[in-house]
Amino acid sequence: MKIGGTSGGINQVMALRQEILQRSQALQEVRVGTEAKAQKPGDAGQVSGFADTLQNALQDVSAVQKRSSDMQAAYERGEVTDVAKVMLARQESGVAFEATLQVRNKLLSAYQDILRMGG
Repeated sequence: MKIGGTSGGINQVMALRQEILQRSQALQEVRVGTEAKAQKPGDAGQVSGFADTLQNALQDVSAVQKRSSDMQAAYERGEVTDVAKVMLARQESGVAFEATLQVRNKLLSAYQDILRMGG
């Protein structure tokens, strides 16, 4: 017994799964590239490498949030009809922001620990 629209729903789920796998692979490639850059000895030293890495990560999060915002606005205008892609972009944006917030919290905690050791 086939329920109406089931194969279309399965195809959408499979397409979303494929898109998630592609994004995961892209993130892994970025991570490997970042690790390779971090392993190269740089002229500016580790502080510059860390600052550059942090700046690049923040720019990536900003780009993800902008893309999510743009997709949501396009959906509201009726230009994008796939609500699943819009929701996926929103979730990705939220996860990226939450991860950035956690990194900030860890950096602040480490900074405070260092200040306590000096005094």
